Amino acid sequence: MKKNIIFFISICLTGITFISCTKNPDNKDLWKAAVPVASPISDAACLTGSIKGTMLAGKTYTVCGDIFVNDGDTLTIQEGVTLNFGVNASGGAPIGLGVKGTLLSLGSKDHPIMITYPGVTKTDQNGANPDTDPALKGKWTGIIGATICPLMVIKWTHIEFGGATISSAMKSFTGATSPYPLYFANPAGVLVLEDSWLYGSVDDPFRINGGKIAIMRNTFEKCGYTGGEAMNAKAGTIGDFAYNLCIGMATNGPKLSNINVGVGVPSSNVRMYNNTIVNSGYRRSAAGRGGSINFEQGAGGMAYNNLIVNCKFGLRVVQNPIADTANLRYGYNFYYADSLSVASQFIPSLSVSTAISLPQETDIPKPSTYLPSGWTVGAVYTAPQSVVGANNPQFINGPVPLPAGLQLRDIAVVGNYNFALKPTSPCINAGFTGFTPRADVAIGLKYGATEITPPGKDIGAFQSNGRGNQH
Repeated sequence: MKKNIIFFISICLTGITFISCTKNPDNKDLWKAAVPVASPISDAACLTGSIKGTMLAGKTYTVCGDIFVNDGDTLTIQEGVTLNFGVNASGGAPIGLGVKGTLLSLGSKDHPIMITYPGVTKTDQNGANPDTDPALKGKWTGIIGATICPLMVIKWTHIEFGGATISSAMKSFTGATSPYPLYFANPAGVLVLEDSWLYGSVDDPFRINGGKIAIMRNTFEKCGYTGGEAMNAKAGTIGDFAYNLCIGMATNGPKLSNINVGVGVPSSNVRMYNNTIVNSGYRRSAAGRGGSINFEQGAGGMAYNNLIVNCKFGLRVVQNPIADTANLRYGYNFYYADSLSVASQFIPSLSVSTAISLPQETDIPKPSTYLPSGWTVGAVYTAPQSVVGANNPQFINGPVPLPAGLQLRDIAVVGNYNFALKPTSPCINAGFTGFTPRADVAIGLKYGATEITPPGKDIGAFQSNGRGNQH
């Protein structure tokens, strides 16, 4: 026995074995040291067609045609990679990434991954005309998962300017018919999106038709031209949407529906907590829609500790088709309005927005302070003027109150704003922590969620203890 132990120690010391002698995870900084990988992908030529292997840390890759990860294959993108999607070199059409296998986009805080369309000038000035904004036009198709894609893990990754027309080749490969910067459609699969940025889209920046999700600590900016939610989830999606910053969405932050759920698939149920949703709902072309959080057709879940600022509507529980109200809980949400019309829709009215949201006395402000005597669920009301401008959430630097000369729809990007809270904010210590995340996704540095951050004691995505959104 002693000889075996001595031999094992000597092997570890010599370093000639391929097996690690430590139980600690390998947390090498890929940016500083070249780590041997399987099937490294060269950056020497334009990429097109089938692809698998590893895009190496810090390199820039150019895509000149649709690229595809086949069933059973894996594409890993290391930290600091820039992936440029141009136009199809043979036809000038938009291109994208189709995934039947596994996609691992593993950026880091210091060296995030950039997936973009090069050469586009951002128009991030407040009040920029959406009709001429390239962010809302779609320059490349997006990351399109097929119904058999088992796993996408996207960490510390910028995804910009997606949502352009989907090619016939991409339709054939994935079965998808509509483009989104990020699309997932496997009810038996897993999607992790954390600490990332989705900027600009024609419609939803992120559409999911079933699966287990962990959508944590992301920033969604200026998404949707005349419609689109930060997350549009359907068809048996379950999991958590938490600590996300959503600003300038055409319609909502997160929206959940159970439409098109498959036989034997659990109903959609997502816990939406500690999100900050700012100035959303003003590019929605259809009347009575959009603004902050939506639960629709057969969908249940939770919505707690969300900070909803100058959004067109408050949390909407839709009546027709009705949400799963028996399995829906919400409260401890904070509302702020710079206009009387917004304050009068903290609880959306049925005749205006087809909503039957119930007033929650745990919300700020308390509904009893602004609802008229005799009010019934769904009835139209006019909030008292005293509600307008009250309960400033006290961002370190945010568009509250609305800057002079701007309209509510003009605020669409983070820019120089800082949505963390001042120490004197009324949102601090106002959150509800008496529930747990669903936590349907496994924890893992590479193949799972880094962390399913539990409910925070402060309302909103940014916590005074330093947890929550890190952007």
